[in-house]
Amino acid sequence: MRRSVCLFLRVLPDSPISRIAIAIFLLGVAAGCDKSGRDMGNPTAPSGPPAPGSTIVYDAVGASDADGVGSSVVCFPFVDCPNGMGYPQVATRQLKALGFDASLANLGIPTAVIGPDFQSLGQQYRPSSPILGNFINGEVPQLRTNATLVTIFAGGNEINVITAALGGGAGFADQAGFIDAQVRAFGTDYATLLAGIRGRAGAPRIVALNVPNLANFPFLAQAPLSQRQAAQRAAVGMTKTVVNALVAQGVIVIDVMCDSRMYLPSNYSADGFHPNDAGYAFIAGEVVRAVTSSAYPAPQSDCSFMSIVPNP
Repeated sequence: MRRSVCLFLRVLPDSPISRIAIAIFLLGVAAGCDKSGRDMGNPTAPSGPPAPGSTIVYDAVGASDADGVGSSVVCFPFVDCPNGMGYPQVATRQLKALGFDASLANLGIPTAVIGPDFQSLGQQYRPSSPILGNFINGEVPQLRTNATLVTIFAGGNEINVITAALGGGAGFADQAGFIDAQVRAFGTDYATLLAGIRGRAGAPRIVALNVPNLANFPFLAQAPLSQRQAAQRAAVGMTKTVVNALVAQGVIVIDVMCDSRMYLPSNYSADGFHPNDAGYAFIAGEVVRAVTSSAYPAPQSDCSFMSIVPNP
């Protein structure tokens, strides 16, 4: 049995946990034609679920999560990895088991952030933890033009960049204002990302995971309260004002912010930041449900997980 050559990469913020970056690089992908029966006339209209037995051309936009870092079988980006244990690989196998002709292109670049602005901010404040790419410049151009399904998971690396910048003195006079400005930048980048995806692939079914509250992740358990408060403010802002709002644009949003499974320590690898096999499995199950459902539930506007730590 062929086992994927593993990339073990941990991208962590400035915390007592050490950061390791082991990287690999890229190959191209191809083009094709639309076979899904999508509404090509209105790129922001929500596309319906794929017909039973139809073809699903699935491109996963993300960072190390798309590669399954933290799982038992980690995959190279842009390389076929049928046995991978990250959520895109597991979801693809589940879709095939349901009878779909599903193919996956994993575009996830380890350490990547959503846009070049966050990449520059990270390079400025975390020079010892290089950011190898961003979704807009490094992944959208690789998107297959016949993609019928695109998943997006952004926010975790961006929050780590924000907290590192705060630790380096950014926003010294107004840290809350600095965080809120970065949330707005995240929203601008997300709009650019969606426009790029739709400009390249037309009207794929887009499934976005909102941003979980990193303040409740194991890797921040011993972090200073101020760092956890900053992570929470950024995560809640990104989820409520950016990702959840995408429902109005025809994007299906998976509500990991308000899903208790996202905060179970048993769903995380040793680094406390990346999921393990069990963590990726529950995410994959939600992806499959979002892809195949004609009425996937909208994300919650508020929940207890948005206020894990007391606000300053």
